[in-house]
Amino acid sequence: MFGICNLAIVPLRLEPSDRSEMTSQVLFGEHFKILEQTPKWSRIEMAYDSYVGWIDNKQFRAIPESDYNALNNIPAILSADLIEYATGSNASLMPIPLGASIAFLDNPALNTENFMFEGLKASGVTSKQSLIQTAYMYLNAPYLWGGKTPFGIDCSGMVQMVYKLNGYSLLRDASQQATQGEALSFIEESEPGDLAFFDNEEGRIIHVGIIMEDNYIIHAHGKVRIDRLDHLGIYNIDTKRHTHKLRVIKKII
Repeated sequence: MFGICNLAIVPLRLEPSDRSEMTSQVLFGEHFKILEQTPKWSRIEMAYDSYVGWIDNKQFRAIPESDYNALNNIPAILSADLIEYATGSNASLMPIPLGASIAFLDNPALNTENFMFEGLKASGVTSKQSLIQTAYMYLNAPYLWGGKTPFGIDCSGMVQMVYKLNGYSLLRDASQQATQGEALSFIEESEPGDLAFFDNEEGRIIHVGIIMEDNYIIHAHGKVRIDRLDHLGIYNIDTKRHTHKLRVIKKII
């Protein structure tokens, strides 16, 4: 069994309950494999990053395996506007958030509601320098555990979406992303677009941000913000104190 998200933003939950923790979100056009089902909920595995969680059965459309495979084999096309709309055949409007997957709209068999999208699109692989420009689109987005959009986002969600919009694949959680790429020994070796990871007192990686020029970092902490980065970690320019302890710097590309 397989499915595609036909709504703007759908919560992906830890357990099959409306009260359960939202661990991530499924954006418009993202597709997935259905691992198991109850009358109300489906446990799914995202095609993009293999992330697993529970989604309400009323918040997606089932598709055949042939369509799932077709989606896996077409180049990604993402919405590049903060917010846009797709227009349906009955003049209905569907909000499309930044980073939503819209490649399926060009396939009549998949685009059963005949949505038309005329907004900005992102596709292909860009230069590493484009990562920071994309990150600025999320600046001041409120922090939301499990969020993936400018209307609410967490630290690893912001990093994953920035890379995704530029054609690079990252896993979903900070601890997973820390397993990717090449470790650097010093901050001085890093370039804008590299990732800095931070751990807690138990040594578990709990935070990530994107390194900018001149020892600045953009990350989601209360909101997506820009702070200083040094050998100790993140120095909050508002509170004048360190908020996160640096664990490792990774060069992904």
